[in-house]
Amino acid sequence: MRTSGIGGSLFLVAVGAIMYWAVSVETEGFNLNTAGLILMIVGVVGLILTLLMTASANEAERQDDGVTIVER
Repeated sequence: MRTSGIGGSLFLVAVGAIMYWAVSVETEGFNLNTAGLILMIVGVVGLILTLLMTASANEAERQDDGVTIVER
């Protein structure tokens, strides 16, 4: 799997954490803390999915023992 999925997910988590904990701006109609929390959740879900897909791809490569199976 591509490392861009891991990097992108970590970027979303980092930006979300900054927006959630470090920004203290009051706005009307748009809550930066909520947007930061959403970004962190999306980043964590993306990271988990990327790691699961990478693990399954690596497992499929490991199961290839060189035996060719021909179906009839």
